[in-house]
Amino acid sequence: MLGIILIILVVIIAAVLIYAATRPDDFVVSRSASINASPEAIFPVINDFRRWGVWSPYEKLDPEMKRSFSGADSGKGAAYAWHSDGKAGVGRMEITGSVPSSLVALKLDFEKPFKANNTAEFTLKPAGNSTEVTWAMRGRYPFIAKLIGVFMNFDRLVGKDFEAGLTSLKRAAEK
Repeated sequence: MLGIILIILVVIIAAVLIYAATRPDDFVVSRSASINASPEAIFPVINDFRRWGVWSPYEKLDPEMKRSFSGADSGKGAAYAWHSDGKAGVGRMEITGSVPSSLVALKLDFEKPFKANNTAEFTLKPAGNSTEVTWAMRGRYPFIAKLIGVFMNFDRLVGKDFEAGLTSLKRAAEK
C-alpha cells in the first residue's frame, strides 16, 4: 500500500514538473484605463520618478523604504532605486525611452524578494477628451517562476497592482 502511494505521489510531482516546463518562457502583464485628461497632463506624472509617490501602488508598500534618484531628473536616463526590508523588496528602474505625451519605457531590475530583469511600458493614446493609458510589463519566466505559476496566477497578482496604480493615476491626473 505504501509503495502505491509513493508511486502516485512521484507521478503527481512529475506531472506538475512536466506541466511547468511546458509553460511559456516569456510573460506579459498589461492593464489599461481611460483617464479624463490629456496625454500632456498625464505624461509628466509617469515620466518623473519623483512624482510616482502620488499614484504608484508600490510606493505605499513600505513607509520606511529607502529611495534614491540618479541620472536625469526625468525622461530617458532617469533612475530610481529602492531598498525595503518589507514587501517592496530591493530593486532599480531606469527610463530607457521617453516620447513626450505617448510613451515611457523602463528597465526594471529586481534583487529581492526575487531576482528578475523585466521591461515595462506606459503608452498614452488620445481618445476624444480622454487618454487611454496602458501599463505593461514583460519578462522571462525562469523554471522556478513557471513552477510557482502552476499554483499562482502571476497576471492576476501583478495585474491588480497595475489596476490600483492606474486608478490612482486617474485620480491624480483628473484633479
